Parts: sequence; structure tokens; C-alpha cells
Amino acid sequence: MSLSNLSTITFVRCLGCGRESLLTSQALPLCLDCIRSNFPRVLPYIERAHQAAREPCDLPPKPLRDEGGKQCNICVNECLIGLGRKGYCGLRQNKGGRLIGANAEKGNVSWYYDLLPTNCVADWVCPGGTGAGYPDFAYRDGPEYSYKNLAVFYQACSFDCLFCQNWQYRLSAGREATLSASLLADQVDEKTACVCYFGGDPTPQLPHALRASRLALERNRGRILRICWETNGSMHPSLLRQAAELSLRSGGCIKFDLKAWSEELSIALCGVTNRRTLENFELLAHYTRERPSPPFLIASTLLIPGYIDKWEVSKIASFIASLNPEIPYSLLAFHPQFLMGDLPTTSRRLADECLGTAKEAGLGNVRIGNLHLLRDY
Repeated sequence: MSLSNLSTITFVRCLGCGRESLLTSQALPLCLDCIRSNFPRVLPYIERAHQAAREPCDLPPKPLRDEGGKQCNICVNECLIGLGRKGYCGLRQNKGGRLIGANAEKGNVSWYYDLLPTNCVADWVCPGGTGAGYPDFAYRDGPEYSYKNLAVFYQACSFDCLFCQNWQYRLSAGREATLSASLLADQVDEKTACVCYFGGDPTPQLPHALRASRLALERNRGRILRICWETNGSMHPSLLRQAAELSLRSGGCIKFDLKAWSEELSIALCGVTNRRTLENFELLAHYTRERPSPPFLIASTLLIPGYIDKWEVSKIASFIASLNPEIPYSLLAFHPQFLMGDLPTTSRRLADECLGTAKEAGLGNVRIGNLHLLRDY
């Protein structure tokens, strides 16, 4: 299906109120008003949508609450996993009353090198893209040409985003963890300026990423090696503090994807509450004044047509500004993916409105990302 114009997008009737819209996905046939204001009534449709997204990959439809199960505390889902069952992320299984699967030593992960400057969410403010923090945290007083990023992709996630931009990870989320933290740390060579953990999401495998980071920093002592994260922010706060200390000390950054403000909308789009994410973002904001340059904490929001509107951005931006108005905030144009491939890309009008709203909320460092995806109608 062509995504270049609205003529290929079909009207979808909201199952909550019956209204039709071009900006409603068949994967989540509910309008924004019904999700935010009539949540209990439409929740069964939301649960059905996420079940359809997860069943083909043999992932549990919702976080487990098995009576007498073993509890995993790595992320907000805090699954209680019964005998022979696996958790929401698909990584951990209760075998004989013991949780097995990905751990600090072994991860379900792939990696590659990405030449700097790269298309990182933070490239417009980070050392790799701008030279911010030179000479303490950057090799050049400008973009770090000739250096590279070690991009580490964790093949699991604590969320279930119906619009996932990297949904292919689901095909290997249940595979056995095989890459050791030590071997991953070995991939850092003399031209590696930063390591960025993303996915999926690094959250379900944070113990592995933390161990790999410490090993890499120890083996490359005396030179610049930034540790960075791109995450939904749903990890246990104690793990987040460890990640934060590594990034703060190394000149790296933590990029939080603030997908929505409304908890109801977060559950509808991502299957999971966003309360832990917002609490963790507030926790990290306390670190930002310790190292103003390069920026330690960066936020982003994907502008999904029909679901993420000016009100959501206004609330998110006001929240960020209340913590530190200098925290960079990137509004990302949407590209139709996964089960929401029937939506159009973000309109220039919506992007401009959200940009203005974020600035009005008091933020001093906002931009629109993925400009090439914006449509003019």
C-alpha cells in the first residue's frame, strides 16, 4: 500500500462511538476521544488488539499474574511467572521454580557499527553529532567524522507498541540468549566513540547491558567512550540509577521515548502503563544539572496521526519544562509500521502545532525530527 497520500488510506469506524475517520487504524479501531474519556468501555477492544499483535510471536497477551509464580522485577510489568510459562518480554521462563533465560552474562542481542554522525535521536545535541562536551567527552569540536557508534540492539521489549518501528525483533524475542557481555564489550575498538543500547528495548536485558558497559569502560580506560541508552523508561529505578551513573561519567546520554501522557492512551498504543516511565524521567531530571553539556537526558515523542495530538504534547512538554526547561525534546514524524501501517505519515500542520505548543510550555530546546516524512496536506 502506498503511504504517500491519503487517497490510499481507508475510513475506519470507531468501535466505541461509531464515528469514521481516516486517522484511525484498523489495528486499534478506536478514536482518541473514546480511549481517553471512555476507557473502561473500550478496554476489551484494546486488549484484543494487543493479543492479535502478540500471538503470532508466541508472546503472552498481557503481563503475567500467575498465582504462586516467580516474580521478575526488572521492569514495570513485574511478571509473576508460573511453572513452564514465560514472561511478557518472552525472555524469562519459570523452569522448576527458577527463572531462566537472559541474564547479566548472556543476552539475546545483535550489534553493528554505525558511522558518526548518525541518525540517533540525540544526534542534534550529542557529542557524536555536534562535538558537545569537547574535549572531555568528544573527539572533535564538531561532528565526530571517522569515528563510529557501536549500536547494540536488544531483541525483546517490555512494551507492545502497535506502531513499533523495529517490530522485526519479535521474531527472535524467544530465542536462547547466546551473546556474552564480555564478547559484546570486545566489539569496542579504537574508533568506537560511543555505545548505544536500543531495540526492542534494553530494559528487559539491562543487567547484561550494564555488565557489558562496565567491561568496555574498564578495557578502554583513559579514552573517550560514551555509554548511551534509547528506551521506553520502564525499568526498575535501581537499574536506571546504575545506567545513569555510567552515562553521566562517560559523557553519554539517556534518550527517553515519552510515547504518551495519558495512561489510557499508553495502554491502548503500547499495552502497558506509562506511570513508571514518567517517574523514571523525573528521577533522571535530577542528574541533568550535574552535567549540562553534553546534555544528559533527551526526550522524544512520535507524532502518530489520530492518536498523539497537541494536547498530549502540551502535557508532556509542560512536564519536562517543570523539571528542567533545557532538556532537549524531539518531536518525531511518524512512519507507518507494524500493525499501524494503514495510517498516513505525520502532517506538517500537526508537527508545527506541536512544536509551537512545546515551546509555549517553556521548553528552550525543541525540534522536529524526520522532516523528510512530513506530508503537506
